[in-house]
Amino acid sequence: MASTYSFDVVSDFDRQELVNALDQTKREIISRYDLKDTNSTVELTEDMITVNTDSDFTLDAIHNILTTKAAKRGLSLKIFDYGKVESASGDRVRQEITLKKGISQEQAKKITKLIRDNLKKVQAAIQGDAVRISGKSKDDLQEAIQLLKQEDFPFPLQFTNYR
Repeated sequence: MASTYSFDVVSDFDRQELVNALDQTKREIISRYDLKDTNSTVELTEDMITVNTDSDFTLDAIHNILTTKAAKRGLSLKIFDYGKVESASGDRVRQEITLKKGISQEQAKKITKLIRDNLKKVQAAIQGDAVRISGKSKDDLQEAIQLLKQEDFPFPLQFTNYR
């Protein structure tokens, strides 16, 4: 009896690490000399970060701090989808940063097509916001992982449920 092996391709991030990175960002904003008196705020909601500060210059500095802290905590910078900078009350600026999570249908179709076109011994199936890849050999699955890692998708990929 031949057994099959499989794994799931997902796009997710560790929410607790994001919370920790934002906490460190807030602490650095409070303590840094050039940002101390800007009354800048960084707020996290379910699927968005809102940055409110007094100028484009301080917004860039906050982006820099946030990306540095996120990278140090092992978060992919591809999860951040920067919205346009809006004017807020009193000469302030606000920007919403959407957090990308899950693989869209369109992106999942691209992944399955890539697998289908390049690897004949594995199958890819879309399952909600993940893609399940299965095959008879673990070596074929490793090949599929390497193929996906070489592609530059606009979202982070993780490989889970490897069995």
